[in-house]
Amino acid sequence: MSTKGRVVVLTGASSGIGRATAVAFARRGDRLVLAARSAESLARVAAQCERVGAEALAVPCDVTADGALERLVNAALARFGRIDVWVGCASVYGYGSLERMPRESFHRILEVNLHAQIEGVRAVLPHFRVRGRGSIVFVGSLFSRVAAPRLSAYVASKHGLLGFAESLRHELRRTRISVSTVLPATVDTPIYQHAANYTGSRVHPLPPLVGPRRVARVIVRRARRPKPITMIGFAQGAMWPLSLVAKPLYGALIRTGINRVALRGQAPDSDGTLFHPAPEHNAVSGGWR
Repeated sequence: MSTKGRVVVLTGASSGIGRATAVAFARRGDRLVLAARSAESLARVAAQCERVGAEALAVPCDVTADGALERLVNAALARFGRIDVWVGCASVYGYGSLERMPRESFHRILEVNLHAQIEGVRAVLPHFRVRGRGSIVFVGSLFSRVAAPRLSAYVASKHGLLGFAESLRHELRRTRISVSTVLPATVDTPIYQHAANYTGSRVHPLPPLVGPRRVARVIVRRARRPKPITMIGFAQGAMWPLSLVAKPLYGALIRTGINRVALRGQAPDSDGTLFHPAPEHNAVSGGWR
């Protein structure tokens, strides 16, 4: 089933995977409703989508604000009359042990990555029910299936998202409303420049890195051909079965990866973009490759 000409609502559209996905849908001629905190960045993404021939509506909002997702749905319906695809891509990242990461930062990661995803579905699902169809695509992570030190907030949020998505898929089994979750490994986006950091060390992504446009193509494909779970990144994806059959080996590898590769050098503690956007760093690629 083609998505061409469909109406796609995309949260987290200002940077990284969300930005790449917006352009990928636009190239198909789909109509877009783009949401993120930075009005400046959203305007640039909408303009880029329009340059390739798509119609795009920018709706600046914080997905965690009361009523924001209901207003996003209403804006999409007011402009286009319907919603066909909902892509939950908004996400924040943060490093720090449970003891060192401030409580409000830990809660903020859960709020954006999990609670706002749930509330997005709660906002759009009544419309999908009335229409009798719709496609929901969540952007999870390899960390939806494995764990790592100093990433407990992010890991908890992504594990929770996958569990929610799978439960929702069972609830909607006898409908024409699909639920798909993509689980990328490390992706070359500015999320590492945006990350909160309470470790005292500089942040680096764990290699090998996947390109954001590759992830975007998978998201567009899942909107056309739903599939419960899609892993992206073969090398790091192998860490999931390894964690099941060889837990001590996996533990040694992930601890070494985080403590020696991901965290190197010195850096002051920072909230990153947990509470405020950083438009100057918003782009498709983080330049890590």
